[in-house]
Amino acid sequence: MTALGTPSASPPRTVGAAARPSHRRATPGGRGREALTGYLFIAPAVILFAVMGLYTVGYGFLLGFARWNGFAPHWDWVGLDNYADLLWRDPVYAPRVHEAARHTLYVMIAVPVLTVAVSFPLAVALARVKRARAVLRSVYFLPYVTSGIAVFYAWQYILQPDGAVNYLLGVLGLGSLQEPQGFLGNPATALPTMIVVTVWTEVPVAMLLYLTGLQTIDRGLIEAAELDGAGWWRTQVSVVWPLLRPITAIVVLLTLRSALHGFQTFLIMTNGGPGTHTDVLGLEAYRLAFLSKFAPTLGLASALGWMLFAVAIVPALINLRALRSRV
Repeated sequence: MTALGTPSASPPRTVGAAARPSHRRATPGGRGREALTGYLFIAPAVILFAVMGLYTVGYGFLLGFARWNGFAPHWDWVGLDNYADLLWRDPVYAPRVHEAARHTLYVMIAVPVLTVAVSFPLAVALARVKRARAVLRSVYFLPYVTSGIAVFYAWQYILQPDGAVNYLLGVLGLGSLQEPQGFLGNPATALPTMIVVTVWTEVPVAMLLYLTGLQTIDRGLIEAAELDGAGWWRTQVSVVWPLLRPITAIVVLLTLRSALHGFQTFLIMTNGGPGTHTDVLGLEAYRLAFLSKFAPTLGLASALGWMLFAVAIVPALINLRALRSRV
């Protein structure tokens, strides 16, 4: 109250002035410190990638043009001789590479086709299951999460002459299909058996990819096809399968990669036998690199590895181009 009895006028408030936070403008020095901190955090990953990735790839590429046994202090540069020896010139290595390439081609064709043929119907059937779906998914995915070495040794055991497969065929009265030498010991059945085992390991991931794709399809498209009179089979072929073409491309690429580089199955189960009937290019490169004692074959192994890389790039580019043309 003032002396005259009138209330004193309070100063006007600036609404929002006190509530508005004060923004500090970043100084150039602060930005530099933040950038330096970020670089320090990513430096270990960058260094690890440079050493284990770029340096290793470059080192292996140069090694493909040299002759070296891994212990000599210097390389002997030979240019393209390693590639020529592997492809046609060397009387020892060239025939082995040709036979391994033929077997690898069989695997490259059979594994993607069989994987798609098995995983897509399996995913369609699993998508229609209402009860115990999670349990069935776990059962079908079990081959992928199980240790590869343990699974391959188990397959090797059941495919022996006195293994579970021959025993089951005998119990079912199919003794004519039994293999007295075992399915891996008979040259006629060894490579097809290895293809089946490879497909068995590839189906879980392919099935889950297809199952994920099936769940993203608009249910209205399927109902519209059914209203037009399309049956279940026609709907799957004309509606569902074309919509899952990108998933099929991914499955084919993954299985091609396994067919070209996944030689561990062949190494553990057959080691290329009987004889050389299951020898593949990845296994041949492994032998040249690690099982040739002190022979100067590391350059040959590196050259073969880069040829495998080139072969893997070609179907990947073809598949990608075909996929883009259909989108």
